[in-house]
Amino acid sequence: MMWRLVSCTLCLLVSLQLSLWTVWAAEDEPDGEVKIEVLFKPETCTPKSKRGDLINAHYDGYIAKDGSQFYCSRSDKDGHPQWFVLGVGQVIKGLDIGMDDMCPGEKRKITVPPSLAFGTKGKDPVPPNATVIFEVEVYAVSRGPRSMEAFKNMDANKDRSLTKEEVKEYLKLEYLRKEGKPRDDAFYQKIMDDIFYKNDQNKDGLISSKEYNIYEHDEL
Repeated sequence: MMWRLVSCTLCLLVSLQLSLWTVWAAEDEPDGEVKIEVLFKPETCTPKSKRGDLINAHYDGYIAKDGSQFYCSRSDKDGHPQWFVLGVGQVIKGLDIGMDDMCPGEKRKITVPPSLAFGTKGKDPVPPNATVIFEVEVYAVSRGPRSMEAFKNMDANKDRSLTKEEVKEYLKLEYLRKEGKPRDDAFYQKIMDDIFYKNDQNKDGLISSKEYNIYEHDEL
């Protein structure tokens, strides 16, 4: 009798845990599932990416149905790796999910269903309702300017808005700290210009806390 009671209790706990996991997965990955295959991972795999981090990566996109390539970052924009903030919609939802917890040097194959890629309409040359595959290699992971910690560090005068000078100076200090040597000014200028282009919504030359929304959430 006692064994049956323990057995039933365990079954109930497992069932409850699976139900909670299913709800969590459904909320995070609606209408589809991102499949991740790790192709290479360095022995020392740090730091690991999370929402709000600034990522530097190369990625190639393929249509799953016929294997045709529709994007190659190595041939786009002079072949430089792409900079973007993870988890805030600067790339498709499937990549935001599939590139979470990656470290510099890691390579992944990420299969993304249509609902988390280009949807029912597609985006030329990707057709409607297409499953896509990305081969991704990460080069750098750093605390992005969308994190609360980084925002506070950049906001030197504590006015809850960021100037281009504040953002650029933060980037310089971060890369000097991580790499031990400075980059050329054009490197920081490119990142800073891209950040303001995507986030300075009213084009006043400042990024407010509301535009980043970081004071409403711990991380975006």
